[in-house]
Amino acid sequence: MNNAEDLKSAKTLTTVIYALYAASFFVGLTAIVGIILNYLKKNEVAGTYLESHFRWQIRTFWFGLLWSVIGAVALTILIGWVILLANFVWIIYRIVKGWLRLNENKPMYEEKVIPVQAV
Repeated sequence: MNNAEDLKSAKTLTTVIYALYAASFFVGLTAIVGIILNYLKKNEVAGTYLESHFRWQIRTFWFGLLWSVIGAVALTILIGWVILLANFVWIIYRIVKGWLRLNENKPMYEEKVIPVQAV
């Protein structure tokens, strides 16, 4: 990012991608648009706090898809409904948590510093 305007533009894009993932509950194709944007713009946010949001969004998409497929297959043994419901709640949690952290201009992952003890 070269300047504050680029960062602001990237933050707006990140917000749009969260909105696309949220809208996918009503129009499933918006998640596809979101993941494509994540991969196309990933290099532009590298080195900023937004990079962690992109990683969060990409993981949300792929793990959400994985658990949707597992849940759909498991519908034949009736436990699929539980898996699909848990996945639905998990995806909503990820979108809401991401949006909240983004609005606070915070990365998704806090670096944990582990103190080194003298031997």
